[in-house]
Amino acid sequence: MMNWLLAELRRIGNTTKWSWDGWRSAWVREKSLRQWALVNVLSAALAFSLELSPGERALILALGLLLLAAELANTAIEEVVDYISEEIDPRAKRAKDAGSAVVAVTAIAGGVAWLVILIG
Repeated sequence: MMNWLLAELRRIGNTTKWSWDGWRSAWVREKSLRQWALVNVLSAALAFSLELSPGERALILALGLLLLAAELANTAIEEVVDYISEEIDPRAKRAKDAGSAVVAVTAIAGGVAWLVILIG
C-alpha cells in the first residue's frame, strides 16, 4: 500500500511539473495567452465587485479558465502542426483555424454568460 501511495504521489508530482512547464512555455511564447489571462483577471475582478450569485460568479470564473484551456490547446495544435511540417498544406491551415475557432467559441460563451447575467 505504501509503495502504491508513493508511486501515485510521484506521478502527481510529474504531472504537475509537466503542466507547469507547458504553462510557462506557452506564457513566454504566446501573446494571446497573456492577453486572455489579463481579460480573465479583469473579468474575475468584475465578478467579485458586482453583486452576483455564487452560481453566476462560478460560471464566469469557470468559463474564464476554460478559455485559457482552449488557448493552451490551440497552442498545442499550432506547435504540433509546425513541428510536423513547414510546408503550406490546406490540412495544416484547417487544423490551426479549428484550434483558433475553439478559442473564439469559448470566448463567445464567456461573453454570452456575462450578457445574460448583466441583462437578466
